[in-house]
Amino acid sequence: MNIPTPPAPLVDHEVRYSTGLSGITIPYVERGSGEPLLFIHGSLCDYRYWTSQLAPLSDAFRCIALSLSHYWPASDAGIQNAFGWANHVAEVAEFIESLDIEPVHLVGHSRGGCVAFQLAKAYPRLVKTLTLADPGGPLQLNDAVDAALPPATNTLRTRAAELIMSGSEDAGLELFVDSVSMPGTWRKSPADFRMMALANAQTLPKQFLDPLPAYSRDHAVDVRCRTLLIDGQKSPKMFRNNVEKLEEWMPFSERQTIAGASHGMNISNAGAFNRIVRQFALG
Repeated sequence: MNIPTPPAPLVDHEVRYSTGLSGITIPYVERGSGEPLLFIHGSLCDYRYWTSQLAPLSDAFRCIALSLSHYWPASDAGIQNAFGWANHVAEVAEFIESLDIEPVHLVGHSRGGCVAFQLAKAYPRLVKTLTLADPGGPLQLNDAVDAALPPATNTLRTRAAELIMSGSEDAGLELFVDSVSMPGTWRKSPADFRMMALANAQTLPKQFLDPLPAYSRDHAVDVRCRTLLIDGQKSPKMFRNNVEKLEEWMPFSERQTIAGASHGMNISNAGAFNRIVRQFALG
């Protein structure tokens, strides 16, 4: 598959690379100065996902968006770590230390929200504030894990992975994206987003083999930094459930719901998203 070029909004951003002691090289873009505001993307995305945040927030922060290993513009060739959320947590921690920017204002979306949550729990000295937008992963309630996904959705995602691995990437991505947002979302998505998702399509089958850890009360109380929880009014129930429970469990949290928004609220409702993040990080 040919790798698409970056969408126009990021063409003028110099892509930089940070290599930590582990040998993992992380591509990233940045804009602005001030306290670091670090963005972690979710499924099918990369640093380009945060195009709508970098410029608007760069007047107040040093905005940094990275691409996790195995995501565009990297390829699997030469990558030393296996695909997995735990490895992504470790590499983001190493990235922060390599740039000597701790503590950061950390923002994670969807699967990246889980990575950000786990990083704040495991490396508290690296995180000043934490923002989780529709954080992905199951909930642990009453000593049992609620996978939050009905059997029909799991069947659909298995089919999506099969389509992607067989070369029908557009069809597979349509199944997946519509399952985490709303029916018709894929076809209505901006061309830049579809191009980015196609560039990262091969990570999706790997993701399905790497289940995210469950959020629990015991783990949530361990996150002691100020935390902003963002969901969309129309986000799928599994994400809204996560935000609701984390607001209950996390001792220093607050919640904001973006009216009319679904899962991709930082793109479709960028103005509201940016205002909320800015106000929170500025304290």
